[in-house]
Amino acid sequence: MEGGAFVLIYLGCILIIGIPIMISEIILGRRSGNSPINAMRYIAHESNRSSSWQIVGWSGIFAGILILSFYSVIAGICLNYIFISATSSGAISSPEQFSNVISSPINLILWHTVFMILTALIVSAGIKDGIGRMVKILMPLLGFLMIFMVIYSIINGDFSSAMSFLFAPDFSNVTSETFLQAMGQAFFSLSLGMGSIMAYGAYMPKEQKVVGTSFTVASLDTLIAILAGLAIFPIIFAFNLEPNSGPGLVFVSMLSAFNQMQFGQFIGPLFFILLSVAALSSSISLLEPGVAYMSEENILSRKGSAQIISFFVWILGIGSALSFNIWSDFSLIGDRNFLDSMDFIANQILLPLGGMLIAIFVGWFMKKSLIEDELGPINTYLYVLWRFFVKFIAPACVGYIFYRQFF
Repeated sequence: MEGGAFVLIYLGCILIIGIPIMISEIILGRRSGNSPINAMRYIAHESNRSSSWQIVGWSGIFAGILILSFYSVIAGICLNYIFISATSSGAISSPEQFSNVISSPINLILWHTVFMILTALIVSAGIKDGIGRMVKILMPLLGFLMIFMVIYSIINGDFSSAMSFLFAPDFSNVTSETFLQAMGQAFFSLSLGMGSIMAYGAYMPKEQKVVGTSFTVASLDTLIAILAGLAIFPIIFAFNLEPNSGPGLVFVSMLSAFNQMQFGQFIGPLFFILLSVAALSSSISLLEPGVAYMSEENILSRKGSAQIISFFVWILGIGSALSFNIWSDFSLIGDRNFLDSMDFIANQILLPLGGMLIAIFVGWFMKKSLIEDELGPINTYLYVLWRFFVKFIAPACVGYIFYRQFF
């Protein structure tokens, strides 16, 4: 599939579905000041609706746990590759190196454990001391490393081929699966439908503008995604490597390129540090909604909540680690292995479904006065447009893509 077509569909999903739902999630989180489950329960009560709407919060937390379970395994490989890329001389071919890494259950589980410990430590330290402090460190570092990698790729890579691949669309191979993947990617990259945005909305100051913040977050997220493409693909094309090779694109193709390039043993670790930093910022937002709920309900302290959920995620992640080796022939859903099944349930079913239900709730069931109270003074045209998209367009698009995929 041509990258350009996917990029355009992805951008369409961000604009038509992502931003309207993000605004809705922030409204719900900030209105209630609670974790996703309690936010849905509280606002349903305020709007004289059934408390069963809290199932949207449960669904989001469950999706976040599933995603984190396999995401942590992939992120663990990124951590491992910081050291591999620093010491790799090309004596062992990149495919062979990757095969050695994923064929060892002990190795994958070790790095999965390290990554989960890092995530749990940050989240257990709280919003201000843990997440807030890490965001202040991680985000500028991410931005600096990203810009450095893009400049390096422009100078040393095949930039024109990368631009053509990313921005010259070919719709001949586009299917309903493409739309579902693009929508799943949009939901994942914006953290929609998993409760993260609602949880962060609960900590958002009342004077901050919801619509402006949503557009800023979505724009920055999309910019980072495009910059990542501009950092990776020029190097891929410069070394005649395969651009459509899934995880192999990062771990096989990029290591192969670093082995061949000047200063590769310096650029390689930087690149994998960049990936690890990005992964850590995502894993924090996946763990936070569940931890917020448990500590809010006084089931456990924040630290205890982070530890218990992280342990459960770690156990589940072992299944994904074994999917690369011992369980590679084991199919859970259709012909999908354990990891792919977790990915399918979370990214392609639960996140879009959660997002669709949030749009339906805010568009059709939430009291209009509550929404207007949270949005504050807003351009009438912009408000009407958002209401139209959240009531009709976003739920219809998600529903139609679901229908095409499953029926």
